Amino acid sequence: MSDTRPMVDGFGRRIEYLRISVTDKCNLRCVYCMPLEGLDWLKRDALLSYEEIAEVVRVMAPLGLRRVRLTGGEPLVRRDLADLVAMISAVPGIDDISLSTNAVLLAEQAEALRDAGLDRVNVSLDSLRPDRVDAIARRPGSYGRIMEGLRAAEEMGFAPLKINVVLIGGSNDDEIGDFAEITRERPWHVRFIEVMPTGSNLDLSRDNYISCAEALRRIRRLGDLEPAEGPTGNGPATYYRFPGAAGSIGVITPMSHNFCDRCNRMRLTADGQLRPCLFGDLQTDLRTPLRAGEALEPHIRETLRVKPERHELVQGSTMGSGGLVALSQTGG
Repeated sequence: MSDTRPMVDGFGRRIEYLRISVTDKCNLRCVYCMPLEGLDWLKRDALLSYEEIAEVVRVMAPLGLRRVRLTGGEPLVRRDLADLVAMISAVPGIDDISLSTNAVLLAEQAEALRDAGLDRVNVSLDSLRPDRVDAIARRPGSYGRIMEGLRAAEEMGFAPLKINVVLIGGSNDDEIGDFAEITRERPWHVRFIEVMPTGSNLDLSRDNYISCAEALRRIRRLGDLEPAEGPTGNGPATYYRFPGAAGSIGVITPMSHNFCDRCNRMRLTADGQLRPCLFGDLQTDLRTPLRAGEALEPHIRETLRVKPERHELVQGSTMGSGGLVALSQTGG
């Protein structure tokens, strides 16, 4: 008889949110995320199939899983992602399915994803200038395709639409005000994110770090900000808005003010490792028992048991990263 107690870790945090990486591959090479030369990609047989991913969700739903986010790498580079969305949408108890994407491939897939049951999208957009987007992504022509993806997301009615901006001193921090001003007229929820150190970005995280407190200081020069409840979602952002604004401004502070005490999530990597934290080296192999036809629930409980109280990251250092080279390895 299975144990259907809610998923609660050793610190009393209730887990109801799973971030699922469907691939470690990406069509961009963003400077804060992945080495220019890429990584040693996972072999096809190492990846969980869509049916296997859906089975993990089916096992976790009776334990309290309610929200799922599909990530990568870039999730849209894996073919027929809408098929997975439809499988997850059919699982009883799952009431929110979202997608984190760079939006390069979103325009041609948005309608199929919506029809399959996708509720929301988060789009990475680190500059409002085409040349800068291409430079940060290290792929020419990225900006135009991202903007096409954003337009498609709006046309398909994905809401709330969240825009993620990784703060990089000397590259995009002079656009903080420009991003904030967009929220006065458009129902975008712009979230500024502090860069997190990995093995491939140590110089960047040490020399180009900008805190969210600094971003808010600059935005307040443009007008008063009031606390805001923020849009629907699972994340750790704290939100503000200009009075009467259509959208909001969020800050995500993994380095300056970690939010681990409110963590409600675990992560499933593309090769079937259940991770209790983005960083560190703790993970539980679900692929092997899954393919052997064994019960997954005991392995999920063990992951809950070892979930740490907080991450131990240090800016500009590999300390606490668990040897992570790129965020794409664990789904970000």
